[in-house]
Amino acid sequence: MSLTNTIESMCPIARGPDHRNSPIPMEGKWVNAIEVTDISGLSNGVGTCAPHQGATKVSINVKNGIIEECLIETVGCSGMTHSAAMASEILTGKTLLEALNTDLVCDAINVAMRSIFENLAYGRSQTAFSEGGLPVGAGLDDLGKGLRSQVGTAYGTKAKGARYLELAEGYVTRMALDEDNEIIGYEIVQMGKMMSAIADGVDANQALSDSKSHYGRFEDGVQYVDPRKV
Repeated sequence: MSLTNTIESMCPIARGPDHRNSPIPMEGKWVNAIEVTDISGLSNGVGTCAPHQGATKVSINVKNGIIEECLIETVGCSGMTHSAAMASEILTGKTLLEALNTDLVCDAINVAMRSIFENLAYGRSQTAFSEGGLPVGAGLDDLGKGLRSQVGTAYGTKAKGARYLELAEGYVTRMALDEDNEIIGYEIVQMGKMMSAIADGVDANQALSDSKSHYGRFEDGVQYVDPRKV
């Protein structure tokens, strides 16, 4: 290491006590994180690309600095979906530091990873106070039955009002309107549940019927509309 002339000419002064960094909560323990291998935890981050056409949510489960599990969820951009497919292969097995700069088409995943790194480096993980953390597979369990992400899509215009297309509960098939043409409820299909039933051999029409439910005052509707057609 080279020094400038100014520093070179200075006399050395002892530093005195060597204070350690503050410990952070990590999987039920207080840890003085020095190396990347000291970090464990499960955390999430959301990132967007430069033009904000889409967003990526990344969830990772880190054990001793190594990413053992990752869940990538995308919205708004088909190109991002391809990056997500690659990320599910690329991120696992890497250290938390390596994963900050993955060679992917979309930078949204890198932005999400930056957010996660900050969370874990400062002890703000979901498992900070959970002894032993969560086992590998916990991230996938968050998706629930049918292993389908919760995605909501609603559209509206001043001229024609709102259209609920897909909400966290499922794919919207019909909206219920009252006598004033205001939305009072909707019917949804739980796509993950329906596809699982079909895969198990249930007739498609029966699986569709069994996967339907409704919300709000749907049964009181004066008029029912398909948000994709009317």
